[in-house]
Amino acid sequence: MRIQVERETALWFGPESPVRAASAIAAFGDGWLVAQDDATHAAWLRPGGVTAVRVVEPVEGHDTFGSAEGTKHLKPDFEAAVAVVAGGHDGVLLLGSGSTTARMRASLVTGPDAFTTADLTPVYRRVAEALGLPLERLNLEGAARIGDRLRWFQRGNSAAGVPSAAVDVHLSALLTLLAAGSTARAEPAGQPEPATRAEPAARAGLAEVGRPRRYDLGAVRGVALAVTDAVALSDGRLLVAAAAEDTPNAVDDGPVVGAALALLDDDRVLAVAAVPDGPSGPYKIEGLAVRGPVPGGVSVIAVVDADDPLAASSRLDLRVSW
Repeated sequence: MRIQVERETALWFGPESPVRAASAIAAFGDGWLVAQDDATHAAWLRPGGVTAVRVVEPVEGHDTFGSAEGTKHLKPDFEAAVAVVAGGHDGVLLLGSGSTTARMRASLVTGPDAFTTADLTPVYRRVAEALGLPLERLNLEGAARIGDRLRWFQRGNSAAGVPSAAVDVHLSALLTLLAAGSTARAEPAGQPEPATRAEPAARAGLAEVGRPRRYDLGAVRGVALAVTDAVALSDGRLLVAAAAEDTPNAVDDGPVVGAALALLDDDRVLAVAAVPDGPSGPYKIEGLAVRGPVPGGVSVIAVVDADDPLAASSRLDLRVSW
């Protein structure tokens, strides 16, 4: 497998308004929805530019979050994005990374500023149990749709002794839980219909969690490559992004010493290829989406987190050749 960076594009909403902390990407309408893991808005990449789309209500009055402001613990930390069809409408399911209560939420985005959110803590508890991890070590950073299943990836951390792994959850069950225990907002359609609330724990049985699959993707300069996102290919295999980030836990950032893409077939690692470094060093790829096939491979969009709230995230157009 070979990877070629064909183009890099900085992402901006407008002058002095960067797309922050890009963490996931999925097809949305006539473009692509990019989650910002430290904000209540996503970025809608369209042919005419980049538009902000609200995906969750302000948290304690905040729309952006960070260590300097003392609000990092409040951020929803949406790290996975999957294109879905729900209620006859196309949309994108955004999933928090876990590890804190604030990060165990989901948002179903069905249009500009039209979204439904729900607390999925019981599901996250089941995933943690399946992976054999305490909740505070959850770091679910990627997901890929395989039919009616969602393969949800735990980002490994070699310093904490946590391998990269994945479990399967029924996608329809997650969407049912969102509908049953949700708070909704829709614009410009006026007042939303009252959401019917159900006790999440009582309904968590809908979201059965499959057996864990664990992956060894190798290491760069002594730091293990860990999965940061995943996308399904047309032949059923998965392409995953991985970063070698030297960090002690699931919350704090650290230096990235290398990046790669890996080709998976169920629980087998078929190939791992390094992503060429950018002008400032290794790319921290946080999201992947397939644009379509190309001769001998596939065209992929990746989004890169700059790990700096004042710096614009980047879009990479990649060519992956088999």
